[in-house]
Amino acid sequence: MSSRTLVLCAAITSVALVVSSAAEADASPVAVLHCGHLLDAEAGVLLGPTTLVIEGKRIRELTPGTTSIPGANEIELGQATCLPGLIDLHTHLTMEISATLYSDRVRFNPADYALRSTLYARRTLLAGFTTVRNLGDSGTQDSVALRNAINAGLIVGPRIYTAGQALGSTGGHADGTTSLRSDLAGDPGTAEGIINSAGDAAKAVRLHYKAGDDLIKIMPSGGVLDEGASGDNPQLTLEEIRAVVTTAHDYGFTVAAHAHGAEAIRRAIVGGVDSIEHGTFLNDEDLRLMKEHGTWYVPTLSAGAQVAEKAKIPGYYSPQVAAKAAAIGPQISATLGRVYRAGVKIAFGTDAGVYPHGQNAQEFGLMVQAGLPPMVTLQAATVLAAQVLHHDKDFGSLTAGKLADVVAVSGNPVKDIGVMRRVDFVMKEGVIYKRDGHAIVAEGE
Repeated sequence: MSSRTLVLCAAITSVALVVSSAAEADASPVAVLHCGHLLDAEAGVLLGPTTLVIEGKRIRELTPGTTSIPGANEIELGQATCLPGLIDLHTHLTMEISATLYSDRVRFNPADYALRSTLYARRTLLAGFTTVRNLGDSGTQDSVALRNAINAGLIVGPRIYTAGQALGSTGGHADGTTSLRSDLAGDPGTAEGIINSAGDAAKAVRLHYKAGDDLIKIMPSGGVLDEGASGDNPQLTLEEIRAVVTTAHDYGFTVAAHAHGAEAIRRAIVGGVDSIEHGTFLNDEDLRLMKEHGTWYVPTLSAGAQVAEKAKIPGYYSPQVAAKAAAIGPQISATLGRVYRAGVKIAFGTDAGVYPHGQNAQEFGLMVQAGLPPMVTLQAATVLAAQVLHHDKDFGSLTAGKLADVVAVSGNPVKDIGVMRRVDFVMKEGVIYKRDGHAIVAEGE
């Protein structure tokens, strides 16, 4: 375990919360939720009044109408719409972009990132996102420690599947030392996620397995927020991508690929990745290949909108980053419309951390503006996202036997997708974290 991870664990422990809730306090192991409407994510329909029976961490049964169970903890949600716990497939819980991003790299200690990550995780859960993929750390294995602390019940946050550090080439989007002076930059290698051959690629994946990560993220193209000259040039060879994917699949990992440029996207798809993140400049050949290979698309419109807006503020980004943000950010919305019309599989992801954590649900409105029906966006953030994670048997829909991840909003999200930004009720694995729009206060707060 690295010294950074040890410090991170110590910092999280120092602020650990003992989670309690109304559900836990009730003597009965059974809770009954009365929903005014309920989203059947698998069928893509909104049901009328429905009763959800929760026993322990899982859903025991669903019944139409209002049903009471003697001795159970009855929870009346009125006319609210109940949905499966939301899933964001592209987050960065150990960081949040600000105007001081680049100086923070040399000022922040591991404990600074640790303390902030606990706040970001809490905000994400209270926004209704009970599960996330964390696609890239601010430092070595920060999110593994965060995930483990949440799983242990020490702090409040979503269920995390983390990629640890992203993999990329020297000087590429994954190389955080670009633009640093020479004595700070050094020559990072596989331990820092930097690969320059197929052999490096295989070793880097195995290091992630050793570290306890859940999946792999690669950077086959340039990006917006690094100091490199290009935001979309190809930065990994097809051989390197194939080596990552082959090794990752051997270890049971899926592979997510950050890719803006068409050639980088093509190489990632042919190389066998499971999802394309951003995909800004994908072309008709890329669309054909995605359908042929069954590759998922995760659009991250929120990040595109955020960087385009911040690029207008003088001095917020460096001139080089601002130019890339202005060129790439506004393009993603149009790309999503093309992807949808082409029939490519779409799942929900926002790039939280590029914009403030807890605002994840703004992605729904942006997806609808891009031409997707509201129901499609809701499915993308529930049952379809669970399929990407290969955990659709555990969550992603409100079905008997699945984990009791439930959120509720006032109103009908199929008619007004904007209500998704106002989550009133959050339950994760049968534990209530938010009710009537208010967080359940944990002991010690």
